[in-house]
Amino acid sequence: MQSAPKSFRLHIGIFGRRNVGKSSLLNAITRQQVSIVSGHAGTTTDPVEKPMELLPLGPVLFIDTAGIDDVGALGELRVQKTLQVFERTDLGVLVAEAGQWGEFESDILAALTERDIPVVVVFNKCDLGQPDPSVLAALEAKDIPAVATEASAGKGILEFREALLASAPEDFVNNPAILGDLVGPGEMAVLVVPIDKEAPKGRLIMPQVQSIRDLLDSDAFCMVVKERELRAALARLTVPPKLVVTDSQAFLKVAADTPPEIPLTSFSILFARFHGDLLTQVAGTMTVDSLKTGDRILVAEACSHHPIGEDIGRVKIPRWLTQYVGGKLHFDTVQGHDFPPNLSEYKLVIHCGACTTNRREMLSRILRCRQAGVPITNYGLVIAYSLGIFERALQPFPAALELYRNARRAGAPTRDAKDAGGKAGPADYVCISAPDPADTQGDV
Repeated sequence: MQSAPKSFRLHIGIFGRRNVGKSSLLNAITRQQVSIVSGHAGTTTDPVEKPMELLPLGPVLFIDTAGIDDVGALGELRVQKTLQVFERTDLGVLVAEAGQWGEFESDILAALTERDIPVVVVFNKCDLGQPDPSVLAALEAKDIPAVATEASAGKGILEFREALLASAPEDFVNNPAILGDLVGPGEMAVLVVPIDKEAPKGRLIMPQVQSIRDLLDSDAFCMVVKERELRAALARLTVPPKLVVTDSQAFLKVAADTPPEIPLTSFSILFARFHGDLLTQVAGTMTVDSLKTGDRILVAEACSHHPIGEDIGRVKIPRWLTQYVGGKLHFDTVQGHDFPPNLSEYKLVIHCGACTTNRREMLSRILRCRQAGVPITNYGLVIAYSLGIFERALQPFPAALELYRNARRAGAPTRDAKDAGGKAGPADYVCISAPDPADTQGDV
């Protein structure tokens, strides 16, 4: 049986000083020797990930981190890797020795709560001492659950498990749909899946598979075709589909072959809504018209696939945007969990659909862009915009479409206006606003 992808799992990050028993706790909850356990401080170096089923909650991903109090040049690198885990943590576990609580633990707790990440505090090695009653009272006053464990002996693990289940974010338990809510029970969606050099041999890519499963879970029908067969497939249907979804690279042909009365979008745009903040990314897309020759753009891809000759993030999007702007742009690319600390040097961040990461990490990146004053968009949105079919691609999302139309009515400059002599800059886009990421999932 195929396991759930990491992007669908609740990410549980385990944090604390070196040698407080984080790895022992992970081994105890998973009943496996996932992490190496040693009395020597700093045994865990890079974060260790362990997927499992935590019933009745479902699929989770435990992330055992290096101690944030690590020292030295190598220790600093380990700490940086640990800090990256904060950005994708849905539920935090702060581990401290039973008799030890200080400024260090308070700082970790503050870092988690500032990000609105629910926390479970574990006082480990309870055989050596008991938690300070004043610390327990302070945690209780903040509604932060605390449990006492002796992980190496398996004591307190059941209580720890129950605390995790009780603290899981409600939005994970009630996970939103990818596209099932756009289609509806008993209705049909047509998925356009090109089979080209980037299509993995013998299988479909993750967003395509996840979309099919989401439609089945929503009691909807699903037809999957290649872009060359779309027109013939639509002609055979006695009732038009509620939605056509395409790979962004085939946008132009699919738009030409899909009747205008049938809503059309791309997998990447669906995932901008599912894992990110569609309204903020739509607003970011419109700042493409403010780009000029010499600007730097960051292309961020959540997965670490090996790029091919016509890679979409490294070749196709830079080519389309360069043609759109009419001058040379400078593109930097990052992959996986890497995301530069200094975003202010970029005029735009273009992110992939983020199908391989979780929503928490994507929202963290959007927030960092917002704090740096840098607009962010995604592959599907920027492709549709540069090809002139942006409004068509937003048709299934009324709130996003209204945001775009309001901005146009308010006089946001377009490429045509700039070519006619107008000047566009970041100040021209202050009328384009979107709510905070946590409030934008249900834009339909």
